[in-house]
Amino acid sequence: MQYDLTELVSFTEMKAQYHLLQQLNPRLLQDEYETMLPDMIRNGYRQVVVRENGRVIAMSGFWINTKLYCGKYIEMDNVVTGVAHRGKGIGSLLCDWITQKGRSEGCRHILLDAYVNNRDAHRFYFREGFFIEGFHMNKKIAE
Repeated sequence: MQYDLTELVSFTEMKAQYHLLQQLNPRLLQDEYETMLPDMIRNGYRQVVVRENGRVIAMSGFWINTKLYCGKYIEMDNVVTGVAHRGKGIGSLLCDWITQKGRSEGCRHILLDAYVNNRDAHRFYFREGFFIEGFHMNKKIAE
């Protein structure tokens, strides 16, 4: 199967990916996504999508930034492959694309968060060469 990977940078292009993001974040409402997205884009958020026959079947958001402990990095964010397309190597294509993008941008690391209860994602990322270096901690301060 031939897949096409494309970087998205505009609000309109990214807004159209809500259907995939909802598979990973079922509580995310479309109007919330559309309200948050402009702020995310202003802060450097982008997406890469995988198309099959012109139809988007997978995506990853990503950010490029710098942290003291690792230097410049690219962070994968909300990586999702549509349910009907899982197990076909598409996640690996996304990881390969992110790796190449990070290298071209001078990044030293790829970072990501995976939900604690998402064991399938853990197995996938371990196979892709990721390792656990710490814990992502979260303290809710408002509803």
